[in-house]
Amino acid sequence: MENQEVAKIFAAMADILAVQGENTHRIMAYRRAAENVAALDRPLKEVWRAGEVETIPGIGKTLAAKIDELMRTGRLGAYERLQAQVPAGVIEMLQVPDVGPKRAALFWKELGISSVGALEKAAREGRLRDLAGMGARSEERVLDGIEVLRATVGEAGRGLPA
Repeated sequence: MENQEVAKIFAAMADILAVQGENTHRIMAYRRAAENVAALDRPLKEVWRAGEVETIPGIGKTLAAKIDELMRTGRLGAYERLQAQVPAGVIEMLQVPDVGPKRAALFWKELGISSVGALEKAAREGRLRDLAGMGARSEERVLDGIEVLRATVGEAGRGLPA
């Protein structure tokens, strides 16, 4: 498994944990691990084979065990369990400027919104403004953010309606 693949998994785990409202320190540990694995100047597989995974800054016993599982099996049970708890579209909403983990969780839990397309529809219908901490201006910022996302990422595979 390549460095970028492991980094992507750890970053995704941090995103899911953030949406779930988990402990900030745990979330930051996964983010730091993702950054440090991505920044390695040699393949993670080499570091793993040499038994030096814990020499990577931010990687302790728990994350080293997760890297070991990834290297041995190509899978990570903890990641698969987290993925099953939060729809992928909710995590995609985090790419929308002005939609952080708390808002994504609010939209999902209160309105059942589980995709960027459904978020856009709800904002256009004025359904976001009645949520705690939201209003008409917030809805406009969400719509603007979706347009920014559409322009920067493109529509392929993002669940964005035309």
